[in-house]
Amino acid sequence: MHPNVSESIGPLTPAVFHILLVLAGKEAHGYAIMNHIDRMTDRRVRLGPGTLYRSIYKMTLDGLIEQVDQRGSSVDERRLTYRITRRGLEVARAEARRLEALVRLARRRGLLGDSSETRRTAQS
Repeated sequence: MHPNVSESIGPLTPAVFHILLVLAGKEAHGYAIMNHIDRMTDRRVRLGPGTLYRSIYKMTLDGLIEQVDQRGSSVDERRLTYRITRRGLEVARAEARRLEALVRLARRRGLLGDSSETRRTAQS
C-alpha cells in the first residue's frame, strides 16, 4: 500500500468507516447499508439518510466506493448499488490498523481489561 493513501484522507469518520466495513463484505444499496450498520453494531450506530448519502457522495468523489453499473434498472437513489474500490479497501485497512493501535494503547493504559489491572495502572 502506498504510505500516503490513508494520510490523504485522514482518520475516517465513524460513518465512512462503517460504510466501508459493510461494502468490504459485499455490494449494497443505501438502505441495505443502513440496515447492515444497524445490525452489525447492535443498534449502537444508526445512520440517518442525510449522513449516509452525504458520506456516500463524498466517498464516491474520493474514490473509496463506486456505483455498480445497473443498466436497465430505474434510477432511484435509494436503490443505487455501491461497491468498495481498491483504494477504499486500502484506506479501510489503514484505518483498521490505526484503530487497532489505539486499542493496544488503551489496553496498556488500563482502559480495557479487568478492574485490578485498571487500578494498578491508575496508582502508578
